[in-house]
Amino acid sequence: MSEKIEVGSVVTGKVTGIQPYGAFVAIDENTQGLVHISEVTHGFVKDINEHLKVGDEVTVKVLSIDEAAGKIGLSIRATQEAPAQPEAPKAKKAAPRRRQAAAAFKQEEAPQGFNTLKDKLQEWIEQSQR
Repeated sequence: MSEKIEVGSVVTGKVTGIQPYGAFVAIDENTQGLVHISEVTHGFVKDINEHLKVGDEVTVKVLSIDEAAGKIGLSIRATQEAPAQPEAPKAKKAAPRRRQAAAAFKQEEAPQGFNTLKDKLQEWIEQSQR
């Protein structure tokens, strides 16, 4: 691994290989890193071949360095300004939905509290007969 490459540094490299999951970029003669497909550009990338080709010169930012495994994580997206998000049209404030009124029923003055089913049954029979 090259000593001058540090996490966070921005360098220029050349695409040396493309796989479905990303592109390999040579930073110098001895050092190569991987730009994962999610780090190619802002937004969704379905096919990396639509964005990069072997031999392309790219500017990349070093995201990670794993000395033990000999792997360098790179990002092209991190060197680009994020596209401006179009302003979403302001939604009109919806009027609160109103519930339909339940069928009005006449509540007779009943004593508050616990009533036994036997008491209530007699009351219901009388109400149904009216």
